[in-house]
Amino acid sequence: MPSTEGVAARRAALQMLDAVLRRGRTLDSAADAAKGLQANDRALAVAIAGEVLRRIPDLDALVDGATRQRLPDDSKARMVLRIALAQKVALATPDHALVATALPLVDGGPRRLVHGVLGTLLRRGLTPIDAPRLPEPVEQRWRQAWGEEMVMAARRLIGHRPPLDLSFADEAEALDFAKAQGGVSLAPRHVRLHDAGAVHELPGFGQGRWWVQDLAASVPARLIPSDARDVLDLCAAPGGKSMQLAAAGHRVTSLDRSEARLERLRENFERTGLSAELIAGDAREWEPDRSFDAILLDAPCSATGTFRRHPEVLYRARPQVIADSAELQKRLLERAAQWLKPGGALVYSVCSMEPEEGEEVVAGVAGASVDPAIGPARELPDFVTPSPDGGVRILPGLIEEQGGLDGFFVAPLVRSGD
Repeated sequence: MPSTEGVAARRAALQMLDAVLRRGRTLDSAADAAKGLQANDRALAVAIAGEVLRRIPDLDALVDGATRQRLPDDSKARMVLRIALAQKVALATPDHALVATALPLVDGGPRRLVHGVLGTLLRRGLTPIDAPRLPEPVEQRWRQAWGEEMVMAARRLIGHRPPLDLSFADEAEALDFAKAQGGVSLAPRHVRLHDAGAVHELPGFGQGRWWVQDLAASVPARLIPSDARDVLDLCAAPGGKSMQLAAAGHRVTSLDRSEARLERLRENFERTGLSAELIAGDAREWEPDRSFDAILLDAPCSATGTFRRHPEVLYRARPQVIADSAELQKRLLERAAQWLKPGGALVYSVCSMEPEEGEEVVAGVAGASVDPAIGPARELPDFVTPSPDGGVRILPGLIEEQGGLDGFFVAPLVRSGD
């Protein structure tokens, strides 16, 4: 239980939230604000910031219901109140700890206001917010694209910690691991764990027997044809899909423009004992020295489908970001198609909930150099149903009773022409 001495952790959470909401950083990169803290305080700071990002509309409604004049959205007082209230409704922090750690954050500022609002709300009584609202612009987009039922499922999912998904190179080993650890296998070479604890403490981590990968994120590599010998994985880091391909027996070339991310990919390959040719390069400019039997393009995107683990994407992925991503995706897809052997397979995927980055991108290039690959999908989980043209749209509410999934769009394509 956090102590009344944990002001440093709350101050770090405040700095993280400022970096995310005002400067557009990811929560992972903003966590630098806590790097000087002890491990427990660092974890607490990240947890607090994450719970705030999951519940901002509901937290703001509480604050606005207890103030005579609406506080500016970017005011320090509002952010400190969000931090305190998120601890109450999501982390069950005691009232005295909320007040004792909130007030020092506004020393020299609206301390009396923060104290008064907190006291008012705590006296009223606050209950857990298990299905928090999403930002209104996001709900409007998703309601129009996917319907009210999907929006309600997204609310329920963002309010809870998602399960841990692991990918294995060997199916028998995955089944044995699931049985031993009380997990469940929802697809070949997959294990899902609830309340798993620290990842690095699970059996087999140090030996590289598995890697962390959301089940939805494993679908694109499952659609690469089994007889494709030479496979290119574009935008490959951190390497989950490349490792899937290598484990399936393909000769893999992994390209990524980030040297730092490529180093992480290299470390993952070393840990798992798998191999691939790793190349640092920008797919917009890089030219291969040969054509490939198959290409997997998991394109850069708004990443709105990962909102369960990365709630900050709901605030970073504004319409212009989505539009810019879609333009980049079209360019990458058109270039990738040129590197295929005639009749070669190209799997396009994005971890996005936005049709502009998924269905509309594929519709914009289909027929020019690639066509939808109509036919039975290879190794799809039983609960995933492809569209008539072979594409797959995964919504987070799918298998909600088992913990849900990241949002994804996947399209198997084939190079047209001779």
